[in-house]
Amino acid sequence: MDKKEFDYRIYLDLLLRRKRLFIATALAIMTASIILSYSLQKIYEAKSTVFIEKNVISELVKGIAVTPSMEQTIKVLTYALTSRTILAKVINELDMVKKGSDAELENVLARVNRNISVKVKDNNLFMISYKDPDPRIARDFVNTLVRTYIEQNVSSKREESYGAIQFLSEQIETVQKKLDSADEELNRFKAQQGGVVNIDEAKLFQEINSAEQKLQDIQLRRRHLEGLKPVTRRESDPLQVQLLLLQKRQDELRNQFNDNYPELIRIKGEIESLQMQIKKRPASGTSQTDPQEVAKIEAELSALKLTEQSLRRYIGTNQALLRKIPMAKADLEKREVDKRKQKELYDQLLSRQGQSEVSKQMEVQDKTTTFRIVDPAVLPVNPVSPDRVKILLLGIAAGIAGGFGLLFGLDQLSNTVKSVDMLKSFGLPVLAVIPRIPEVAAEAKRKRIDRIIYATSGGYFCFILSFLVMELLGLAYVDKVINFVAQLF
Repeated sequence: MDKKEFDYRIYLDLLLRRKRLFIATALAIMTASIILSYSLQKIYEAKSTVFIEKNVISELVKGIAVTPSMEQTIKVLTYALTSRTILAKVINELDMVKKGSDAELENVLARVNRNISVKVKDNNLFMISYKDPDPRIARDFVNTLVRTYIEQNVSSKREESYGAIQFLSEQIETVQKKLDSADEELNRFKAQQGGVVNIDEAKLFQEINSAEQKLQDIQLRRRHLEGLKPVTRRESDPLQVQLLLLQKRQDELRNQFNDNYPELIRIKGEIESLQMQIKKRPASGTSQTDPQEVAKIEAELSALKLTEQSLRRYIGTNQALLRKIPMAKADLEKREVDKRKQKELYDQLLSRQGQSEVSKQMEVQDKTTTFRIVDPAVLPVNPVSPDRVKILLLGIAAGIAGGFGLLFGLDQLSNTVKSVDMLKSFGLPVLAVIPRIPEVAAEAKRKRIDRIIYATSGGYFCFILSFLVMELLGLAYVDKVINFVAQLF
């Protein structure tokens, strides 16, 4: 405890012994902070708040017209507002480039990018601020930037709407030509192959089978007559007539049953028996061929051959037609699909054209997303930089800390003996400590000088505090004096 009190007294004694240096240093630093705060260039900030609201008509025409996405607009808002195109347009409109050179334009753009700020809040509100030494330029820049962005945004949407309508019109004309061509091709194909396509394959297949069955019956009858012709006899020969009837019955049963059928076996035996009887009877007993019967058989054979040729042609034609039907139907389906696709595309384009027309009218009449300026930028009165109150407060704190730091540093650099403990550290015995005995006249003179210094420094410190008070109250007396002096010189 004693050691702490002793240390405290050492620093206090140091401050009292070098108080003039402490006061001079502290007041000098405070004065420098005042000079610094008033020498720094004043920066003014202008702000504007814009609200993005979606028109109620956008919800009413949802699905009928295409309206711009508010989320997409907000997403690119910061980049759009700080784009080189818009900033350069605003700079040229405000005539911020005096010489008109590219280098100066680049410098102004760099300065603008450093001093501009865009903040988005709640996805439908954005705030734009700009800092500049001239409050009028700061205000005009923000208002011009907001106006330029809104005009460009609306203009670009209108150009997109007009461009979309023109594009859709061109595409509709192209698709219309393709649709007409596909329709003509389909009609031409139906005119050429319509009969083939409309044929029922199952019915045609049934007709072919029926014709083949008839052809087989005719061939069977023809072979029977060809076999009957050389052995045609008069009807008075009962054996020959019976033999022909049995052979005819045998041919009919063979078309339905195999050779093991009992009826066929019986008829076969009877035929063999009759053939043996005919062979055994004398030659004089045989009858002569009947010319009329032979002519009748020949006529029937000729008719059967003509019918057989006609059936063969009919079957061949229908078989070729049957093979042709699938290919014709596939070709027809392909043409119908092509026409259907072109029709669907044409209908979609017409629908999109109608939506685009409604969208264009909404853009022309500003019925979509609306930019409403809630707070336009006004002329800023108080600068945002420099913060003189903060600089003055820091200057006062820095003056006190700097004065004491200078005393402590000089004390550490001094080689004089400062305490008894320092002597003991050298191994020297301390016999006694003699306090400083001041002279009365000198002490009185010193006190008078100290009072003068205290009064002067106190008054000067109050003078410094007056600057702080004026800044806190927003009084601009110092600025007026500075401006007046600047005008004189």
